[in-house]
Amino acid sequence: MGEFDLVIRNARCATAAEVFEADIGIRDGRIAALAKGLPAGREEIDAAGRWVLPGGVDGHCHLDQPMSDGSAMADDFLSGTRSAACGGTTTVLPFACQFKGQSLRDAVEDYHRRAGDKATIDYAFHLIVSDPTPDVLERELPELIREGYTSFKIYMTYDDLKLDDRQIIDVLAVAREEGAMVMVHAENTDCIAWLTERLLKAGKTAPRYHADARPMLVEREATHRAISFAELVDVPILIVHVSGREAIEQIQWAQNNGLRIYGETCPQYLFLTADDLGLEDDEHRHGAKCICSPPPRDKANQQVVWDGLESGVFQVFSSDHAPFKFGGPTGKLAAGPDASFDQIPNGIPGLETRLPLLFSHGVLAGRIDINQFVALTSTNVAKMYGLYPRKGSIGIGADADLVIWDTGLHRHIRNDDLHHEVDYTPYEGIPVSAWPAVTLSRGRVVWRDGRYVGEAGHGQFLRCELPTPARPKVRGARS
Repeated sequence: MGEFDLVIRNARCATAAEVFEADIGIRDGRIAALAKGLPAGREEIDAAGRWVLPGGVDGHCHLDQPMSDGSAMADDFLSGTRSAACGGTTTVLPFACQFKGQSLRDAVEDYHRRAGDKATIDYAFHLIVSDPTPDVLERELPELIREGYTSFKIYMTYDDLKLDDRQIIDVLAVAREEGAMVMVHAENTDCIAWLTERLLKAGKTAPRYHADARPMLVEREATHRAISFAELVDVPILIVHVSGREAIEQIQWAQNNGLRIYGETCPQYLFLTADDLGLEDDEHRHGAKCICSPPPRDKANQQVVWDGLESGVFQVFSSDHAPFKFGGPTGKLAAGPDASFDQIPNGIPGLETRLPLLFSHGVLAGRIDINQFVALTSTNVAKMYGLYPRKGSIGIGADADLVIWDTGLHRHIRNDDLHHEVDYTPYEGIPVSAWPAVTLSRGRVVWRDGRYVGEAGHGQFLRCELPTPARPKVRGARS
């Protein structure tokens, strides 16, 4: 069998489908053997019966994405991937964003320049299509899909990104022809604009009114419309960052009726509520730290989201990491200390905390099992975006992206302990009982016993294949 570069001994392994005990032999960055009593490796790590899981795949995060409103993201590909590795994520998929009037290929080339040789873990790119000109639809987008950019996001809101209904249908038709996966930000832009205008006229400008401008019905309506378009074109779509009951009901209906509609949710909808957006007299605008879209809902909706994770409505659990600082001239208050809620950049940080939060409050609290955790955070994501089985699995030939987990911990999330470049975390003070002890990226240790030991340039750009997600199936759903 030959000498291994590294052997992980006494691993309690879990995949999306099974649990088994084995030693893991790693050679040339890949898993070369799974058996008990493997020969010695040049280096050895004793997992000592701890969980060893596939590295996390964060299929929805934003790093060094250019903005049009004067704000700027705090994390580039170095700090963002460093933070991801310290939280057990070994692959990230951020977005090459096309601005209106820009070539889609130019957006991709610009994003490769931004990535440079900074990444410490592997990465791929989604596209953001905001200007589907005839050239984009007929030439650029099909070419890029064939070159390994096999997923893209479209928006139903935000003036600088949104598509109208006909444009959405045209883009979905390209996805159907080429076999790509489409991610949809589903919120009704006209309803939001109408509500925002009236709130501002009434002097209701504090961050808390962000939630009032985006009630659940605007997400429900847009989700229903997106599903209808997908049914019309006969193409699968993923509804991203789903926040609560009304959108979940639309997705569940579609899945129960055999449509290929997938769902993604994020930590903010399990651990934050609209109350975290602050009070009406939020003098210092601290509620801005938790502004994201859709906004967090109420406690009852947190339980609905947990139920959706358990039942299978959701196939993907992502961070939607959007790293704006609270302070400084390009952060959340870039428009000024008294900025109204509609001028505050949308998004919150969460790359490093995604997995520990779900492991602690999902697996260890008995809400989901270990196989569901792996599926939601790694395997399903890799399949959705054409990276499986290289990523998201513990199998012979797969990349040795592995995480050894410490459990039974008694600690709280503190921004001072995190490795991003954001000056806060919205999850400050939340208790966690699990955290990665060791993270390996292609067989190389990048995080060990509380120390980051990765290196810029280790991360490689990944060319995605066409996605192969299974048809969604909700447990206990009507056939």
